[in-house]
Amino acid sequence: MRNPSDIPRVRLDRIDAIYIEDDVTLEALRDISFSVEDGEFVALVGPSGSGKSTLLDIIAGLYAPAGGDVILDGETLPTPARLGASSYMHQRDLLLPWRSALDNAALALEVHGVPRKQARQRALERFDEFGLAGFEDAYPAQLSGGMRQRVAFLRTVLAERPLLLLDEPFGALDALSRVVLQSWLLDLWERERQAVLLVTHDVDEAVSMADRVVVLSARPGQITHIETIDLPRPRTRDMLTSETFHRHRVALLRALGLLDQPQEALIASEVALA
Repeated sequence: MRNPSDIPRVRLDRIDAIYIEDDVTLEALRDISFSVEDGEFVALVGPSGSGKSTLLDIIAGLYAPAGGDVILDGETLPTPARLGASSYMHQRDLLLPWRSALDNAALALEVHGVPRKQARQRALERFDEFGLAGFEDAYPAQLSGGMRQRVAFLRTVLAERPLLLLDEPFGALDALSRVVLQSWLLDLWERERQAVLLVTHDVDEAVSMADRVVVLSARPGQITHIETIDLPRPRTRDMLTSETFHRHRVALLRALGLLDQPQEALIASEVALA
């Protein structure tokens, strides 16, 4: 379903979050407000423990905020009503070891009531597009990390939700596999044009993929900066050496408190926040 262009896919209004451990209240998020527009790719960065994953859990309806509202397609929904309203992919692929790649991909459709035969056929139709042709009968233990992530992406996309939540989907991969899958995901996004909220620990990844990057502080996570990325689309790897890319990268590193002088950004090739 497409919504009017002036209505965000998701809008967060003054979200607070707390955890209670051993009778001690820990504040995870404070006064978080921003939106993801229809067809927009937004990245979320911040130090470990800043509440990035908690925020995705709140949007997905897996965790109730202590305050504030989550508005999906213009409708304020309570926590239980948000379950299933978005597609959510975690860093771990969460593939079931006893199911083949095809059956794992089809699972998203099956849990929403699509008959197994029909779900398998719909998943099979997209195996080539996802670079999985020939691996339909392979089990997760027989697949590389990158291939497992592709299966998990296909399962997520097949849910056909207008909002895609990605929690460090490349974090467990080696550097080469990560670069390949970043480009692949951008190509996929150009075709699908879902609204995406990506949690990442990699500043370069955020700049190279997103339209905007939201920066959270250390706990309690608060928005300290939002960087609009003005790199043209479609994005290419050549842009990583451009002056524009460097400018955005420096701005984010400074917002994160990881950079004092601009020239230091020329030395580091990657910054991990987690």
